[in-house]
Amino acid sequence: MPNSISLQNFADDLAAISGHEHLRVDDNMCSIAPANTEEIAAVLRYANTNGISIAPWGGGTKQSWGNSIDPSLILHTHRLNTVREHTWQDMTCIVQAGCVWSSLQASLAKHGQFVALDPLWPDRATIGGIAATNDSGSLRLRYGSLRDLIIGMTIVLADGTVARTGGKVVKNVAGYDLHKLMTGAFGTLGVITEITFRLHSIPKHVQSFTIASPDVEALGQLLMKILDSHLSTQSLQLRSSLSGFNLDVRLATLPEVIRDQASSLSRLAQSVQLEASESDSDVWNARQEHFGQAEDSEDFVVKATMLPSDIAHIAATIHTLGGTSVTQATGIMTASVPAAASSQLEHLREKLESVEGSLTVLHHPAQAIPVASTVPADTLPLMRELKQRFDPNSILNPGRFLGGI
Repeated sequence: MPNSISLQNFADDLAAISGHEHLRVDDNMCSIAPANTEEIAAVLRYANTNGISIAPWGGGTKQSWGNSIDPSLILHTHRLNTVREHTWQDMTCIVQAGCVWSSLQASLAKHGQFVALDPLWPDRATIGGIAATNDSGSLRLRYGSLRDLIIGMTIVLADGTVARTGGKVVKNVAGYDLHKLMTGAFGTLGVITEITFRLHSIPKHVQSFTIASPDVEALGQLLMKILDSHLSTQSLQLRSSLSGFNLDVRLATLPEVIRDQASSLSRLAQSVQLEASESDSDVWNARQEHFGQAEDSEDFVVKATMLPSDIAHIAATIHTLGGTSVTQATGIMTASVPAAASSQLEHLREKLESVEGSLTVLHHPAQAIPVASTVPADTLPLMRELKQRFDPNSILNPGRFLGGI
């Protein structure tokens, strides 16, 4: 809190924007819940003028990700919680940033459509937080990343300017792709208030299969064969547990085709002396389970990126450390590593960086290691310049991003 403003004056000024009932004051910390984009803009103008640091807050599911910060003001988005527009004929929708992910999907499902993304904690995570952290799961293999699904966005910049980027249709080339810049920026460049998504039809028939093996290299070979096949693969992931390894495959196709697809998958598995068996859809919750287990233990949870061809090798390394992992076929791994093996994480990080991968700590016990991989020397100056242009007074989540941005 700037010394030039008393806590009482600070609270009174904020209450004039959103009302006393939507303001909470605790010691030197305030939290406010604006009702719309205009009120968020007013809050940011005030904070920017007075040098007040702000942390946007949706469902709070990923507030531990990134570097730790100590803001003066928490900006809650839960009052911005509606699907403003669903143009089902054009397969697009506009949703406010505080809407919970599962609520959005339930609304879209009435017309047989969905946003083809499977983020963590869908019953608590909000649209804005998912976009700010660029969270995605196994559906990324079939439908692309979050940046591929967002076609427009409303953003409030640090000085209170309201910027609208993209449009309401899938094929649109108007303006700069600011929404791609905001996706994954951890709220350090602006506050997202609305997002326009492109939609997909909910598949009529899906079926999951699992291939188990103590030999991770055989599963790695099979994973590459499936990626190179003509199977209608919706999701593909490699799981490791303390007892062995599993490759999960989810096929999404027409009911009359699924039998032939399953036979083709079985033949691919047999080519590496393995067998495919039908499995429950619960296997696709494996990524989220790592966080629940870590909260009850001293485990680290890390996110690692790599080439698909390196998945089996890195999964074996995690297994050797006494950890478990789930890795999407796109090369994005979530892993739990015992605290006793934490000294090996830096070696793993170096190994990943040598093949142009990365390692980021998402959850850690008391003994911390550097949160993220080293930012390339030629990248950091550009990132700092972007921060300076969008937020020159550094009021938005200051220090939370890579390189202390």
